[in-house]
Amino acid sequence: MREIDVLIIGGGPAGLAAAIAAKEAGVDNLLILEREDKLGGILKQCIHNGFGLQMFGEELTGPEYAQRFMDRVEELKIPYQCGTMVLSVSPEKVVTAINPVEGLEQFQAKAIVLAMGCRERPRGALGIPGWRCAGIYSAGTAQRFVNLEGFMPGKKVVILGSGDIGLIMARRMTFEGCEVKACVELMPYSSGLKRNIVQCLDDYNIPLMLNHTVVDIAGRERLEGVTIAEVDENRKPIPGSEQYIECDTLLLSVGLIPENELSLSAGVQLGRSTQGPVVDETLATNVDGIFAAGNVLHVHDLVDFVSQEAARAGACAAAYVQGKGAHSSEAVPVEEGFGVNGCVPQLIHPAELKEPVKFMFRPRNVYKGARICVDIDGEEVLRGKPHMIMAPGEMAAIEVAPELFAGRDTIGKVTVRLEVRA
Repeated sequence: MREIDVLIIGGGPAGLAAAIAAKEAGVDNLLILEREDKLGGILKQCIHNGFGLQMFGEELTGPEYAQRFMDRVEELKIPYQCGTMVLSVSPEKVVTAINPVEGLEQFQAKAIVLAMGCRERPRGALGIPGWRCAGIYSAGTAQRFVNLEGFMPGKKVVILGSGDIGLIMARRMTFEGCEVKACVELMPYSSGLKRNIVQCLDDYNIPLMLNHTVVDIAGRERLEGVTIAEVDENRKPIPGSEQYIECDTLLLSVGLIPENELSLSAGVQLGRSTQGPVVDETLATNVDGIFAAGNVLHVHDLVDFVSQEAARAGACAAAYVQGKGAHSSEAVPVEEGFGVNGCVPQLIHPAELKEPVKFMFRPRNVYKGARICVDIDGEEVLRGKPHMIMAPGEMAAIEVAPELFAGRDTIGKVTVRLEVRA
């Protein structure tokens, strides 16, 4: 069994940033485990630009963004092991993995950073009737086929869901000569970034059909078409609103789910709204010495935020190994108030805060003129500036200074909420 001070599971943008931060904090005995053959994670297939505006102040493609972190990993001589599938993580921080060269391996870690990312919600989670015919793919799978492997999934395309990957693939398939018939969204708003709606749908006259869903799939061997219908306020199809669209490909962009199997095997508590680990302001989970960051914690909209968050996790994991990360006070729960969904962190230690704590979440709905407010035990202590518009497709954040918690003997809870003008 190999002994490792900081073990990072995942070699995507979160894992790379965490490893770099841990190394720069003084940890030399660290290791990245990555199940694919190369580092970089999902960014390898994201050949469009738009990455890096927050981190580097310039637009980069996904591979360019990942390469900057990979170059830094090589420069710092951070060890990594690709082609390695982690099978389990125990509460005692024993990691079991398998590699085609090394075989079955075990690592005893002093600290672990969970950075496994997320996966796409499959067709089976949707309950769409119809045959299990060829031509139905998740948007990310289609992206890999086109951008990395040189295969075209089809020529006449319908996209179900308006997540960012689906929107980007609408444009990508159009570039490749496909006819994208429509992007169909169950909700009354898109779940993707506004810029992607404009640049990927509007610029190519691809209709975004809100309050619609696929209710039937035609074709036994190969997809022949889909039937879509309008839905009511309860998201139930409205009889008589059905329309048939001929197509040979259906791409699913219906949400992302954190890869939480390893988190569960380690005994990590998961949040109900994020479906990822419950963490405090240091990104530490309920299991001593295990940290989480990136899309395995909560699904982000920008990879820049993933890198920033993971760098903090790596630095905090390094501090834990160096004996500087112990908490001296009880954690205070952070509750989600009106309009707030998936707030992270879910716990804080107010008495130990030395720098502002950043709460990140997604709005539950589309709100105009909303303010982010923070309450301590029901008393408002912070009121943000009004936002012109807030939507579930874009993350919102507010920073709370340590001074706002000073002078309070006991704190029962902190609430993050939205205040919407009448």
